[in-house]
Amino acid sequence: MPIYVYEVINEDGSDGEQFELMQSIKAPALTKHPETGQPVRRVIQPAFIGGSWSDSAMKKSANDNKRLGELGFTKYVKAGDGVYEKAAGKGPQTISKDRPIQAKDLKSKRKK
Repeated sequence: MPIYVYEVINEDGSDGEQFELMQSIKAPALTKHPETGQPVRRVIQPAFIGGSWSDSAMKKSANDNKRLGELGFTKYVKAGDGVYEKAAGKGPQTISKDRPIQAKDLKSKRKK
């Protein structure tokens, strides 16, 4: 059964205390606090996705330049006004607003 977060609605309309309640997905949302009878509303919460796709795991992998390059990504870091330097992956060493990327910059250099 899912855990829902509810919030007490104060008399002036401001947000009050929050509490969690485990209830069936088929059960209707509460309109009153189960203990005090105060009006409540359900608070929408973001879904939690753990594992390798969690926020903390993604931040670690996005900051690991070597791993990004191995996965085939190219990462550029801002080096100045309109200038970016390559931190990981393939591609031109720098890109800037004065010299946009050309198609020849993107072609892989294969050994024959």
